Amino acid sequence: MNVANLVTYLRLLLIPAVIACYFASFPYANLWAAIFFGIASLSDWLDGYLARKYEWTSEFGAFLDPVADKLLVVIILIMLVSVYPILIVATGIIIAREILISALREWMASKGKRNVVAVAYLGKVKTTVQMVAIIALLLFNEESAQLVWQVGFYGIHIAVLISVYSMALYFNNAWSSLQED
Repeated sequence: MNVANLVTYLRLLLIPAVIACYFASFPYANLWAAIFFGIASLSDWLDGYLARKYEWTSEFGAFLDPVADKLLVVIILIMLVSVYPILIVATGIIIAREILISALREWMASKGKRNVVAVAYLGKVKTTVQMVAIIALLLFNEESAQLVWQVGFYGIHIAVLISVYSMALYFNNAWSSLQED
């Protein structure tokens, strides 16, 4: 067990903390949910940085990190849909994209071509937009400025557009690579 993997475990442990705070009735509960989600989001960068800098990479860490990322986003988006049903289509598209890309990566790995669908810069942009949007949605309540809702609502839909576009690029790269054989 190394520190990078411990940071990934922290991300997983923060998921129930986000949910508990979001539905709690104490003052600023949604703020705490957003803070915990923000910490979990930043831990994604931190575990990767630590793993690369100190050579703490491991097969288990390479498996666990994307699982933790997807669980964090998917579970919190489903929670938000329970409060804001208008987010159901965006959430469904994001979840479907994550499943399809995971399956594509697994398939390409079985062909010895996992690097063809490695995470690209656009995927990092999508993740950043998605995380900022989710933080805004967690922060929003009846006392919030409408701008907070707009950042969250429009941000998650921008993330959907980036998700679909990046998915098309991943599939195109995979198809092109397979045609070369």
